Amino acid sequence: MFDPLEYLFRFPEALARSLEALRNDWTRRSKSRRLWARDESLWTSSGESEWLGWLDLDDPAVADLVRLKSLAEDVEGRFKHAVLLGMGGSSLCPEVLRKCFGVTDGFPDLRVLDSTDPEQLRACESAIDIESTLFLCASKSGSTLETKLLTEYFFDRVSGLRGTSRAGRQFIAITDPGSQLERTAASLAFSRVLPGLPSIGGRYSALSHFGMAPAAVMGIDVGRLMYHARAMAEACGRGAPAGLGPGVDLGLLLGAAALGGWDKLMLFLSPSVAPLGAWIEQLLAESTGKLGKGIVPVHGGCISEAGACGEDRLLVRIALLSDPAPLNEEARVWKGAAPGGHPVVSLRLQSLYDLGQEFYRWEVATAVAGSVLGINPFDQPDVESAKVAAGRITDRYEREGSLEAGRPVWTDSSMQVFGSRHVAAGADAASDLSTLLQSHLASARPGDYCALLAFLPSNAGTRSWLDRMRRGVQERLAVPTCAGFGPRYLHSTGQLHKGGPNSGVFLMVSREGGEDVPVVGRSLSFGVVKEAQAAGDFKVLCEKGRRAVRVVITGSLEEGLAKLEDACIGAQ
Repeated sequence: MFDPLEYLFRFPEALARSLEALRNDWTRRSKSRRLWARDESLWTSSGESEWLGWLDLDDPAVADLVRLKSLAEDVEGRFKHAVLLGMGGSSLCPEVLRKCFGVTDGFPDLRVLDSTDPEQLRACESAIDIESTLFLCASKSGSTLETKLLTEYFFDRVSGLRGTSRAGRQFIAITDPGSQLERTAASLAFSRVLPGLPSIGGRYSALSHFGMAPAAVMGIDVGRLMYHARAMAEACGRGAPAGLGPGVDLGLLLGAAALGGWDKLMLFLSPSVAPLGAWIEQLLAESTGKLGKGIVPVHGGCISEAGACGEDRLLVRIALLSDPAPLNEEARVWKGAAPGGHPVVSLRLQSLYDLGQEFYRWEVATAVAGSVLGINPFDQPDVESAKVAAGRITDRYEREGSLEAGRPVWTDSSMQVFGSRHVAAGADAASDLSTLLQSHLASARPGDYCALLAFLPSNAGTRSWLDRMRRGVQERLAVPTCAGFGPRYLHSTGQLHKGGPNSGVFLMVSREGGEDVPVVGRSLSFGVVKEAQAAGDFKVLCEKGRRAVRVVITGSLEEGLAKLEDACIGAQ
């Protein structure tokens, strides 16, 4: 059961005053009641009431425990592996649960594939026994490009081994009723179709079939997860003291902090629950990054980094109490790792099943923070703009056989560098790569953040490189620095990058050549799709007036990454 005493905080006086004023306003104007009544005037009155189905966990249409129990019984002992094919809100909760709970005896080992990178696709395929793998194809709209292409690819592979008439037995669709994916599942005789609830957006879908069906496939006790979530829902609901509760109160804090200039939320999680950070990142960034506003989540660092950034940070510590010395690390935050009176929040989890309560707490908090900021936290207009740009590039490739190139601002035999307007204007003065990139990164000022965007295969080597780059850039510039792999981040922080405040400095890295995989039934390859997604996102960043550089490695990937690392942070 949720214990409200597991929520601790420390705020500067100015933030404490702002938060108290918001609490009083929320209570005086009955805003908690209006939240539960789905009153869209809490936000912008632009259809928000249609996206609040996630509030009601007792509705079987959210997560049907009877159906999920049947799914678990059907899967147990039948499959060695499961692969979830999905993006963003359809993939991040299952990934959190797999990384936190591990593999359950008798149930398949689940992998999440949320990339169009050919090498990453091949690595996933080589790690599984295809004939003993269950594929979960997840897309709310049913038209998500990555899910569609990956579903077609693996259905073709299974059909080649077992025949088309039998292949569908290894596939399950999770999608909204009436979607193209639902129609595909019917035509190919998928074993199951688990319906989404149209009133739940993707990033608020953790406690719906999108998160709970993969949990059931993994052998996790879904009923117990939902029990913990319902305990939080009760604490957040109509009966909460003074109309507030842990979700609303956290949301008011996030909103007050962002309005007060503490708009960089730095997440520090103890090891057993560290994967939760990526889910929170997507929820906050995609929900709040619009109309030039936004909360910038930064995760993946350690507590020693807390003092390496500017004065605009809200520090959030989430600790599983059974992890080694979580309270000692927490004490370091309280006693000195956050100098200058930075706001600090500490959340303590008693067990891994408390992840259920955290999914619900943060969903409520994000919706409330959106109300405070005066934005619609349930749409994602700039995610769509990048998709459209990438689609135009792939269409041109199919017509003409080439990708849009553009004019690089710097090039040599191993890479090409493209820049937005402010980069191009100063490129003539750059005598070498290091001068060009360091000048670009140095455009970050107090109040800004940096984002490193890697359209590369996510493996041990590239993850290690990206983490070194993130830490080095953050230390050099003293601004919060985040990092993500594409196209994954397009369904997460991509909305914030383009629709949030113009305070980001972006460095995108991709590569030409390398291993490739053809797309089934089209004159495309996964490598072309990935490069089109990188080029499309870069194009929209430039059109939005963002400070952005895109580096395309044309030679050896390892040598190119080493060269970039040396150019950006080598001369510490």
